[in-house]
Amino acid sequence: MKITFLGGGNMANALIGGMLKQGFAATDINVIDPGSEARAKLSQSYAVNCLESAEMLASVGDLLVLAVKPQQMKEAVAPLAAKLGQAVVVSIAAGLDLETLSRFLGGHRKIVRCMPNTPALIGAGITGLCPLPEVSDDERAAADRVLRAVGTTVWIADEGKMDGVTALSGSGPAYVFLFIEALQQAAADLGFTAEQGRLLAIETVQGAAALAAQSSEPAAVLRERVTSKGGTTEAALRTMAEQGVKEGIVAGVKAAEARGRELGKLLGAA
Repeated sequence: MKITFLGGGNMANALIGGMLKQGFAATDINVIDPGSEARAKLSQSYAVNCLESAEMLASVGDLLVLAVKPQQMKEAVAPLAAKLGQAVVVSIAAGLDLETLSRFLGGHRKIVRCMPNTPALIGAGITGLCPLPEVSDDERAAADRVLRAVGTTVWIADEGKMDGVTALSGSGPAYVFLFIEALQQAAADLGFTAEQGRLLAIETVQGAAALAAQSSEPAAVLRERVTSKGGTTEAALRTMAEQGVKEGIVAGVKAAEARGRELGKLLGAA
């Protein structure tokens, strides 16, 4: 499978690195990036074919991955519209809907919209994918294989839910980092060193997430099992409830989803 990346940022780097580990051939991967330093780094790290501009490419091959900022997408893809053929286009630009991208690509319909998150940078991401109806099962499988190079994938039938994917998992690492930050602050207030607080906070979050992933029971049940009546955990959770912690998280995710829809409308008007 011949693959072209438009843009060589961190996510493209992670995808390329993961793909090579999965057995993709470096000689089958092209990267278009105007930055000379980015091209040199990619070429040195992965031995992929690096090009300065889309004009230097005769065809994008079987699959085109769009890894540029959504605000720059219209201008960036213009030189590629005539070079697509039957290629599957995989977009990882947040907020840019399928119909808008199809318009940018001169009516091309074999498009998959994706939303990975930053843990993909270490191969531990989760990516939501949504295709146009014209994308075949085999083409979906090809896109899925690429995104699985950096973690787990989940297919979303209704594109209207993609802003929710962004709000939950795309922005989600920031919520987790905030929780870790709060635990570290509490550790400092309790007299622990910065390193002790960091270790206690990160290992607790990591261990709890691993336990939740391995358990078939709901998170609420797991929480209840840690919470002894009249104990320390109950005291903490009661105080958090009084502070509106859970409600604040839910409201924050909904705010992120609403903002995603607003940005999508702005991008669609371009």
